[in-house]
Amino acid sequence: QVQLVESGGGLVQAGGSLKLSCAASGSIFSIVVMGWHRQAPGKQREMIATITRGGTTNYVDSVKGRFTISRDNAKNTVTLQMNSLKPEDTAVYFCHTFTSEPPRSYWGQGTQVTVSS
Repeated sequence: QVQLVESGGGLVQAGGSLKLSCAASGSIFSIVVMGWHRQAPGKQREMIATITRGGTTNYVDSVKGRFTISRDNAKNTVTLQMNSLKPEDTAVYFCHTFTSEPPRSYWGQGTQVTVSS
């Protein structure tokens, strides 16, 4: 079992910045990849950024150049630095991880990010 606890959401004006953090605990030895997804009202949940244990990152096109994902393997945390925020970034952001033993996904409880125009 892996537990994920997110922090850092909130309200910000367009053009501003926010930093999300996610702390993992439990069976962290088998974590393969960590990342962030988001779900806006009336829309499907989408992956926005992932990072492997080795540091390989992947971003959805809409956040490239604005968001940066990073990972501290020693502290078992993953952060998402969000810059140049837009109103369309408004969503509930979920921390996600995938483990190899057993192969399964875990989700955080979600944190609200609201960007005002």
